[in-house]
Amino acid sequence: MATRVRPSVKKCLVIGGSGFLGRHLVEKLLDRGYAVSVFDIRQNYELPNVIFYQGDLCDKQALLSALKDVSLVFHCASPAPASDNRELFERVNIQGTGTVIQACKESGVKKMVLTSSASVVFEGTDIKNGTEGLPYAKKPIDYYTQTKIKQEKMVLEAYDSESGFLTVAIRPHGIFGPRDPQLVPILVDTARRGKMKFIIGDGTNLVDFTFVENVVHGHILAAERLKADSPICGKAYHITNDEPIRFWDFMSEILVGLGYPAPRYHLPYLFVYGLALLLWLLALLCSPLISFKPTFTPMRVALAGTHHYYSCERAKEDMGYSPVVTLKEGIKRTVESYPHLRQGA
Repeated sequence: MATRVRPSVKKCLVIGGSGFLGRHLVEKLLDRGYAVSVFDIRQNYELPNVIFYQGDLCDKQALLSALKDVSLVFHCASPAPASDNRELFERVNIQGTGTVIQACKESGVKKMVLTSSASVVFEGTDIKNGTEGLPYAKKPIDYYTQTKIKQEKMVLEAYDSESGFLTVAIRPHGIFGPRDPQLVPILVDTARRGKMKFIIGDGTNLVDFTFVENVVHGHILAAERLKADSPICGKAYHITNDEPIRFWDFMSEILVGLGYPAPRYHLPYLFVYGLALLLWLLALLCSPLISFKPTFTPMRVALAGTHHYYSCERAKEDMGYSPVVTLKEGIKRTVESYPHLRQGA
């Protein structure tokens, strides 16, 4: 039986809907009565009443087909931050986003919600309760961040009150949850190889980790508040769990929950960062002859050893945002969703 869509709810398209965040967003939109389509380079699941369009973000004709009768677009597509494929970041985050904007305007789409990243203001040094007023990073920590900065600027600058094309950017930080293909699997793999014994720095640095349902909640709130007279038009918003936690406490809770020992030994932050920088330079110099990837890059060391947490006050004021799942509950649900990754499984 087809799901009835409320008369006031129009059709939406989730670009990148086959990904971790995208699929959670699709499921929640269905629960709320939206008519949902997905556009992605691949289709890795099926859901009743969801139409899938497979295609390349840079193919405007493919996008135009998917955008027929669509009034709201969520743009979640992006390569994983851990990738080192610069060409892919450029193609998806910049060229692809430019094509999406063009196709949306040609199709008469009224609203676009972008999944950006809080890292667009992070340069590898401490950020404590950072607001959206912080400037974009002049020295981004990696190429992913560099392209996300350009992407966010493109989308926010595309806001046009005269034509009625409304845009907003959501900046989550440290997304985690069930079906996450990155954080937990990589953490467990590292632990199984005996490389999760050390804490970088004194272990007191606070970081935002955000349960995926809260990120989804922020996206939907933004879409529903995105109207011609809304203060959110053309702006970016931090969305987090609003519960900064010590980076290594979070990692330990995930590891211990899955039966692995928590990191115990401390290494000085500057020592590890300097070593990572040296190895990164060495890998760069040797790249024509030998290809190797250091476990700890300067970017990963900075993420693990500095404070970086963000204020959600603007989202609370303008969108009525508050997390729907606590950090404790989010960690519990995440650990329970990975029985196959438990020690001895």
